Amino acid sequence: MRRTVWAYAATACVWLLAVTLVCAAAQPTRAAEVKIKDIARIGGVRENPLTGYGLVFGLAGSGDSVRNRATVQSIANTLMHFGVNVEEADIAGRNVAAVIVTAKLPPFAEPGQQIDIQVASSGDARSLDGGTLMVTPLLGPDGRLYATAQGAISVGGYRFDGATATARKNHPTVGRIPSGATIERASPLRVSGDGDRLNVLLNEADFTNADRIATAIRAAAPGAVVDAEHAGKVVVRYARRPADLVAEIARLENLVIEQQRRARVVINERTGTIVSGADVRLGAVSISHGGLRVDIRDEYAVSQPEGVLLGPASGVASVVVPRTRMRVEEPDASLLRMPEGATVADLVAAMRALRMGTRDVIAVLQSIKAAGALDGELWIQ
Repeated sequence: MRRTVWAYAATACVWLLAVTLVCAAAQPTRAAEVKIKDIARIGGVRENPLTGYGLVFGLAGSGDSVRNRATVQSIANTLMHFGVNVEEADIAGRNVAAVIVTAKLPPFAEPGQQIDIQVASSGDARSLDGGTLMVTPLLGPDGRLYATAQGAISVGGYRFDGATATARKNHPTVGRIPSGATIERASPLRVSGDGDRLNVLLNEADFTNADRIATAIRAAAPGAVVDAEHAGKVVVRYARRPADLVAEIARLENLVIEQQRRARVVINERTGTIVSGADVRLGAVSISHGGLRVDIRDEYAVSQPEGVLLGPASGVASVVVPRTRMRVEEPDASLLRMPEGATVADLVAAMRALRMGTRDVIAVLQSIKAAGALDGELWIQ
């Protein structure tokens, strides 16, 4: 067996030499013309979560086992509803699974509309592939019924079990049913505003964008009083409620402003993903990065003593003797100089040219931010 360990934190010396960080004033971020509806929403216009508990039938031996008492009891109750009386002790087999059903009730939904649903096993089922969800009521946070779900489940994966091995793709205990629920009750939605007021809520709070939205609405609705209450909310007050509220909202949300985008780098350490805007710039900086590689190889040998035909009473037995070989390599550190105004994209390209891995790039970016040479936000997920 062979294992390779990369020791980044302790020995991957990320030294920001030459802190020439004439960390100039932040570079201006790029503005782009967008519609208000692309970066904000009207208060009160939102989705609501729906949840239900149901049973999936028709599983080919991959459902819940009889150890799941909740599933057995649910099957008995369902059969009783159809006039079939059966004792829980008589229920066997693994063709049924208990599931939790979730969905989102969209704004302005009306009875009769259909929505997608997600189904997830709540027991020890191995797969929901090929199963059919029985009629399941979906309740809102207020405990009222808003939709009913039913249909064949699409899993997008599989699981096959053999005597000594298992083959699996994705998560076969989670699936979805497109248009699997029918809305029975209208969404309890109220467009924000007490009478003659509308609230415009930014998807991402930003003082500059809030001010620009308020300025654009003032110019388009001179009879209204418009205030940016804070970075995430703009309030529009009318002398009297607009006769055609839908047309007024449509007019406002299609106004165009110049959106101020923040310089930001997003890092996902779990997947090694780095996403950066094109306008994220660096101060003048020199980077020296070295990595330590530890190669550990485990080998197992069998010590077979002579006299293998001796019986157990002889006290002689074969034993497994582990042998570990370790090799440590410390390559020379790579020195990289970035000029003032270089972007994160330039840094990543230069490090790739030096054959540095994604985790090296992440370590360097974190240290650059700590040194104050990254003109933007660094988000680590």
